Amino acid sequence: MGKLVKIFAGLLIVALDIVAGILGYKAEAAQNQAKHVTLWLFECNKPSHEAFVLGLAAATLLGVAHVLTNLLGGCSVCSNDDIRKATPIKQLSIACLVFTWIIFAAGLSTLVIGTKGNHKSRTSCGYLHHNYLSIGGILCFVHALFSVAYYVAASQNLA
Repeated sequence: MGKLVKIFAGLLIVALDIVAGILGYKAEAAQNQAKHVTLWLFECNKPSHEAFVLGLAAATLLGVAHVLTNLLGGCSVCSNDDIRKATPIKQLSIACLVFTWIIFAAGLSTLVIGTKGNHKSRTSCGYLHHNYLSIGGILCFVHALFSVAYYVAASQNLA
């Protein structure tokens, strides 16, 4: 029964990250459909409520997937000596954990920047930051890969 729960939890984490990535792409598409006016190098756009909602949902799902990964994978890092003396599978688990945190920070940052640009109260002019939402979506997919690698390595380590 324990293996079935572990498999389900891993699939849930992957599904959350994939849905977050798809929502990031859909938010980018909704943002691109919003009204844009270009004047030489500067560009003005009206915020897209749909892009705001989709970006917020993508950021939330990425956060939930990251929290689940860390809760279910556990963390057993105590000191540098423990890491050096650890088995290769445990070292792989720790490396995946570190990469998961880096990718989470980068992905959440890009999703929040892209989402904030679509907030109702702002009509922005200047150099627009295109593609933040789609870059955040790509990072959600990468987060799924490292999360599963961490989860699998950590569950092997615990078994």
